[in-house]
Amino acid sequence: MNILDKIVLRKREEVALAKQAVSISQLEASVHFNRTPYSFEEFLLAEARSGIIAEFKRRSPSKGIINDGVKVSEVTKAYNLAGASALSVLTDTDFFGGRNMDLLEARAANEIPILRKDFMIDEYQIIEAKALGADIILLIAAILTPDEIEHLAEVAKGLGLNVLLEVHNLEELQRSVIPELDAIGVNNRNLGDFSVDIQTSFDLVDEIPDDFLKISESAISDPKIITSLQEVGFDGFLIGENFMKTENPGKAMTDFVREMISV
Repeated sequence: MNILDKIVLRKREEVALAKQAVSISQLEASVHFNRTPYSFEEFLLAEARSGIIAEFKRRSPSKGIINDGVKVSEVTKAYNLAGASALSVLTDTDFFGGRNMDLLEARAANEIPILRKDFMIDEYQIIEAKALGADIILLIAAILTPDEIEHLAEVAKGLGLNVLLEVHNLEELQRSVIPELDAIGVNNRNLGDFSVDIQTSFDLVDEIPDDFLKISESAISDPKIITSLQEVGFDGFLIGENFMKTENPGKAMTDFVREMISV
C-alpha cells in the first residue's frame, strides 16, 4: 500500500465521520453556500495576474513540516497582493496539516478564486467545499474511476463550482477527460512515491484538449520554467512548497513574480 492508498483509506473514514457530525442541510445553510463562485478562467487569464495558483501548505508526507509558523490569512492575502490568479488551500489534516478553518480564513481575507485542495472521493466533500467558500474543487484521476469523475464533476458544476482535474500520466488523462471540466492539471509529482519531474508537463501538454485551461503543478522553483511552460501552452502554475518553505511565503512569491516578469 503506497501513501496515496493510505490517504484515500483515511479519507473514507473522515468523510463518514463528517457526515455524522454535520448534515448536508447544515452545510447548505452556511453563510457561503449561496455565494456565486469566482470564475477560475477569468482570473487565470487576466493580464494583471501572474497565472500562479499559490498554495498554502503546512506539511506533506514526503517533506514533513514545511512551515507551521505562519497564518493562513496573512500568507494568502500576501499571495493575492503579489499577483496570484488563485489560491490553493490544503484541508487534509492527517497528511498535510490542513483544516477546514484554513479555507474559511482564506475566504474571509481574499476576493479571488480559492481551490479546495483535498482528496475528493464523495459528493459530500464537494457540498462541504461550497459551504467553506471554495470556488474550485480538485478531482484526482489516480483515485477516481471515470464514472466517479463524471458524477463528482456534475455535482460541482451544479453548485457553480469550477472543476480542476489532476492527472499524472497519459493513461489517466485519456480515460478522464469530460466536458464538465474547466481545467486539467498535470501533477509533476508522483503521488505514489512523491518524486517530481517537470518533464511530465512537457510530455502531456499537447495531449490536453485546447477546450480546457492547462495547469502545471509542482516542481516549479524557477521563473524560467514558467516561461518555458507558457511557450508550450500552459495557462497556470500551481506553486506551494517553493514559497511555503521560506520564512515569508508572501515575499517569496513577490520576488518570484518580479523575476518572472523580467525573464
